[in-house]
Amino acid sequence: MVTIAVTAEGPDEARVAVSPETVKKLVALGARVRVEQGAGSRSRFSDEALKAAGAEIVPAAADALAGADILLKVRRPSADEVKSLKPGGLVAALLDPFDTTAIEPLAATGMNLFSMEFMPRISRAQSMDVLSSQANLAGYKAVVDAASLFGQALPMMMTAAGTVPAAKVFIMGVGVAGLQAIATARRLGAVVSATDVRPATKEQVASLGAKFVAVEDDEFKEAQTAAGYAKPMSAAYQAKQAALIADHIKGQDIVITTALIPGRPAPRLITRAMVESMKPGSVIVDLAAELGGNCEATVPGETVEVGGVKIVGPLNLAGSVPVNASSLYAKNLLAFLELFFDKTEKTLQVNWDDEIVKGTLIAKDGRIVHPNLAPQSAS
Repeated sequence: MVTIAVTAEGPDEARVAVSPETVKKLVALGARVRVEQGAGSRSRFSDEALKAAGAEIVPAAADALAGADILLKVRRPSADEVKSLKPGGLVAALLDPFDTTAIEPLAATGMNLFSMEFMPRISRAQSMDVLSSQANLAGYKAVVDAASLFGQALPMMMTAAGTVPAAKVFIMGVGVAGLQAIATARRLGAVVSATDVRPATKEQVASLGAKFVAVEDDEFKEAQTAAGYAKPMSAAYQAKQAALIADHIKGQDIVITTALIPGRPAPRLITRAMVESMKPGSVIVDLAAELGGNCEATVPGETVEVGGVKIVGPLNLAGSVPVNASSLYAKNLLAFLELFFDKTEKTLQVNWDDEIVKGTLIAKDGRIVHPNLAPQSAS
């Protein structure tokens, strides 16, 4: 029988890699699911609920890991955790794969490491797309948190005592998080605008009832990779875009930045001068804080104030809504693991040539194998 281990995350991570719903489905696939006691408590998945779904609750991480075939985690496990698996075991988690210094000791264990961040952007993998499921929640929470800090109403209100004007919300970066932020801000009644260097986002922004703000020159029209990510822009374009944004941002009440390019430091979109041009009481929420931030004044993990403007640098914003985040993440992992099971024999059967398997596999047979990581590991 295939054994799946799930251990508790660190003190800064409230999410967990399984839910009662996915435990039940994993057991139906023929797996034994061993969960460390209390691992789901911060996501409100009690030991009792997981046990009722078919999980075996064990006292410690070592009990869950010993001889397991698969380890499911949210964050990257330690090499000591991974070594406890059966030889040739599988690890699926958010491994932060570009940190190759930390990945190499895990690769040296000989286990097969799958980084969920590298999930291919293909239709067959949509149900496994961890970055999208978590970014969606982060975009929502960013607006809710910003509204709470703003200290004023977001929608226009017409009362006998006078009119309350609608707040102006500006979203920088229109990926999954940005689109959800636009939708949430619109639902709360704000006047919303958004910017992105990818031309395909203009129509998406308009469809959500927001105004698109960008320098739409020839470089802009070619600013998207085949995988749907933003390309790094030239210094000349960045200067033109910065001038446009600097003028626009002065009148905004809330700004939410979401711009990231995989494997690169977060692009700098908001200078300190732009922050200082904003009205006191305005709020900036920087969703790129973990990779340096889109705002020059961002301090990762803290809320700071510059000239009366609050700048929030949240770390793991999706993890601040752990019930929903864990439920979605667990479903992503379930859909991924279904690729590895022979449903008739109820055994592990990995197709190493599968596009999704190849796309997410970062280490095998003791070495880093993903093409996006090989140059770094060899340097």
